[in-house]
Amino acid sequence: MSEEQDRPAVSSTDTSSPSTAALRRRGLLTGATAGAAATMLAGLATQARAAETAFPDHPRWKFVFINHVTTNPFFVPTQYGIADACKLLGCSYQWTGSETSDAGQMVNAFNAAIASKADAIATCLVDPKAFNDPTERALAAGIPVFAYNADAPPGSDNKRLAYIGQDLYKAGYALGEKIASLVDGGKVALFIATPGQLNIQPRFDGAKDAISKSGKSITVDEIATGPTLNEEIGKVQAYYLGHQDVKGLFAVDGGSTQGVAMAIKLYNLAKKGVHGGGFDLLPKTLELINEGFGDFTIDQQPYLQGFYTVLEAFLFKASGGLVGPADINTGLKFVTKESVGPYLATKTRYEGNSGAPQIVPSHGPIG
Repeated sequence: MSEEQDRPAVSSTDTSSPSTAALRRRGLLTGATAGAAATMLAGLATQARAAETAFPDHPRWKFVFINHVTTNPFFVPTQYGIADACKLLGCSYQWTGSETSDAGQMVNAFNAAIASKADAIATCLVDPKAFNDPTERALAAGIPVFAYNADAPPGSDNKRLAYIGQDLYKAGYALGEKIASLVDGGKVALFIATPGQLNIQPRFDGAKDAISKSGKSITVDEIATGPTLNEEIGKVQAYYLGHQDVKGLFAVDGGSTQGVAMAIKLYNLAKKGVHGGGFDLLPKTLELINEGFGDFTIDQQPYLQGFYTVLEAFLFKASGGLVGPADINTGLKFVTKESVGPYLATKTRYEGNSGAPQIVPSHGPIG
């Protein structure tokens, strides 16, 4: 799937200055005087634009974003973040990759971006080796490469310039600590859409490590759910029906987390003492947590994963490579029944549940 977004260039019109025609109507400009005045006004307008614009005129750089699940609802706010940053900076972008976490399809999209002379490439490094060669070829061609949402493992040979996204292992470790605080012992399920892929496997590893270090007698079943939402929901429900002695249902990706919350509601598991939680802010997940079906979900701010990546690519291009790049951790925040209210009360591009640009009023004290 490929979607190219062409955004209008940043406006350079100085709407605060009266037009030449308006002045002529007032009798202030005639003949050669009008021409001279028009030239003067044009010069003033140029100076005003220079004073009001952070950056001088630049090419309409095109940034190619390569994704592993292009139609997954998790990445709706990411695409809004990309679009907003491109509009702000006068750039454009292309959204492409794979719908089913197929690394081969992603590499094909990467190669196409190199061939088309993209001004920068951003990709989810979901495979530890598949992207090493295209990354090096892009850099050799003068195309900066950034990772977002998923990064190569420590010690990897991948030469990407920076990673913008959550610290995945630490986020998983925090998930494991939460699980150990909710479950005293017994079996828990830990659902993962695509085992081995670097956008979620580090979370799974971190969760297992934290559970192990807790000292509690908790056993973990690893359940693969698949790359699409309907698959994930079905796999979670099927697992529970075959393992009704389970003490908790947890997940390391957004689709599986929605599946967990839906299963807790469908089988009335909260009243049976079964705990559940996971990652991401899919609207259905938030609604169910608010209704008491699930203990928490973890926010990794997908909007920022798009917005910040565009900023880094733009500044790299604008500075000739002198500014940045730098790794950016987009954070970790537990959202519970007590804190989910503001997420449900507002519909924004930042969370991906509305396309309308807006400034959102503060919801009260910060922290």
